Amino acid sequence: MNFKKEDENYIVCGAGGQGVLSSGSFLAYIFMLDGKHVTFCSSYGAEMRGGAVNCEVNCSDDEILNLQNDKADYIIALNQTSFDKFISKVKPNGTIIVNSSMVQENRVRQDINYIFAPLSELAMNLGNIKVANSIALGILSKITGNFSIETVKQATQNVLKNKQELIQKNIEAYQTGFNYTQKGDN
Repeated sequence: MNFKKEDENYIVCGAGGQGVLSSGSFLAYIFMLDGKHVTFCSSYGAEMRGGAVNCEVNCSDDEILNLQNDKADYIIALNQTSFDKFISKVKPNGTIIVNSSMVQENRVRQDINYIFAPLSELAMNLGNIKVANSIALGILSKITGNFSIETVKQATQNVLKNKQELIQKNIEAYQTGFNYTQKGDN
């Protein structure tokens, strides 16, 4: 993989029920399978489903000393509220992947990279709105080159081991996101 030597920081944000914490768990597990040092921290309101949720995943080849960072290399924003709140946390030259099905395209910063993708619409085309987060992970995988489909499959099987019916659908969604970026639709 093309993993950088220094720490990389990821934030996934959205509303409860959008698979934010699952996405963070997938990422953390993927990096652990690749032998990286990983931290995972989540934050969510008491209202859960529909309320604000975010998680941060940090990974490195070396021991991680900072559990939380002020800025992230990559952010996945699944709804408008999260986009508005977390756009300032993208590092200069960092990337934000945005669910354009739920977020108005607005390039408020010129020093970062944007990928607007209709994640919810793509997920509905697959027959399950709940896999929009896995589509975003496919896009993330393509643009970073940090993890492979084989690692994603293994992580998905481990994270969703009690939800067997969702494993194949999430892997299909990941592949949809990976292929979406190949079309140059960003």
